Amino acid sequence: MSTPRSLPLLATALPMALLLAACAGMGNVAPPQARKVNPLELNAGAAIRAAAAEGEAARMAWPKQAWWRDLNDPQLDRLLARALEGNPSLKASQARVRQAQALAGAAEAATLPRVDGSAVTDRERYSAHSTVPAPLAGNYATKTTINITASYDLDLWGRNRDVLAAALHDAQMAAAEARMVKLALQTAVVHSYIQLASAWAMQDAVAASLQQRQQILDLTRRRRDAGLASGIDVATIETTLPAGRREREQAAESVALLRNQLAALIGQGPGEGDAIARPVPVLGSAAVLPSALPAELVARRPDLAAQRWRVEAAARRIGAARADFYPNINLVAFAGFQALGFSRLLDAHSATRGVAPAASLPIFEGGRLRSQLGSQNALYDIAVEQYNATLVQALADVANAVTQARSAEQQRQLAEQALASASKACALADRAFRAGMTDALSVLQARLTLLEEQRQLVQVQTRRLESYAALMAALGGGREEE
Repeated sequence: MSTPRSLPLLATALPMALLLAACAGMGNVAPPQARKVNPLELNAGAAIRAAAAEGEAARMAWPKQAWWRDLNDPQLDRLLARALEGNPSLKASQARVRQAQALAGAAEAATLPRVDGSAVTDRERYSAHSTVPAPLAGNYATKTTINITASYDLDLWGRNRDVLAAALHDAQMAAAEARMVKLALQTAVVHSYIQLASAWAMQDAVAASLQQRQQILDLTRRRRDAGLASGIDVATIETTLPAGRREREQAAESVALLRNQLAALIGQGPGEGDAIARPVPVLGSAAVLPSALPAELVARRPDLAAQRWRVEAAARRIGAARADFYPNINLVAFAGFQALGFSRLLDAHSATRGVAPAASLPIFEGGRLRSQLGSQNALYDIAVEQYNATLVQALADVANAVTQARSAEQQRQLAEQALASASKACALADRAFRAGMTDALSVLQARLTLLEEQRQLVQVQTRRLESYAALMAALGGGREEE
């Protein structure tokens, strides 16, 4: 039998026992298993180390935000400015940032006191056989209530704070994802522009070759008429003209399609592409890297930043899920006026007020809270492994871009040497043909060899420019302007 003196002890012990029982319910939930990879633990590889060493020797800074200006093409600068203003996908990503920020504001509201006002009036007939005495019994009366209610969640275990922190991290993640869209847009414009320059150069090379073939054909016909060449020579050259015209049409098609693609990237119709003039991108020095790789890569690349914020948000949601196991107290206070009719509503004797603290403690939830916590732990593991995968891929992107840039630079030098040799051979064949020392087929073969070397040089120059753009994208688009 409980004595009056034992009641306070019982009143204290019972909630504590319930609290301990609730806490013990988390014991069989598997904790997070994943671990974030430290960038310094990864072997960057010979390509990155060599390029970074060159960058350190040259005191190479991290690339600027407007990295495409290294291509020295004002038209490209204008197209990128228009793309950043008019691209719908970029605008949508910016809207998602605003949405995430608004949701964070809603989460912050849960950490602050709340004040509500209410005014209710109703006309009611009171029962003549209820607890209401005369003169109200059996008659109609109007009851009016005006209240101001204030409530505050004490958040003893930090659940609301964790939810707010997770929402803020979500907003940071959305901002990083918007930067991802921006970088992808910049890279797409630059790649399309480089491809347009390549298609235009190829179009010129094919047109020049076709013109030369026609000249050789005309000369061979005159030589045939003079008895210095055969009909077979003429027919052989004639068979190459349709293929050359087909290549010319293919090059013109590529130019038109790439113009349309650039117009779409800047958020305009295909007609805007017609105004794009011939690109003239020129890249100077070969690619070198800042010496701070790979550690700074985590801070620079927007996809890594987004994954990092996703991990942080998942960690705070684990805290919120754990807080659900503990009791919570919500303080509610109200004050106002209540009266029958309106004449005495604001009278001092019509005032009402009160305090209504409420406590809640989950005792039996059928495993719901443990399942929620287990789910959040698993989501954290997923976020960490996605971060690790993104980090590994980021280093692979940089290594690939450096390797391609180095190879393209070497190939460019070799292609220029081959083109010079082909040009010399073609000139010698022309002089020999005009002097009657060789036939048209030898000249045609020399022309085809020259055309092929011109194509190879265009392709190598294109790969060199594209590898530079890929490297800038792999580095996260460069440093934000101060």
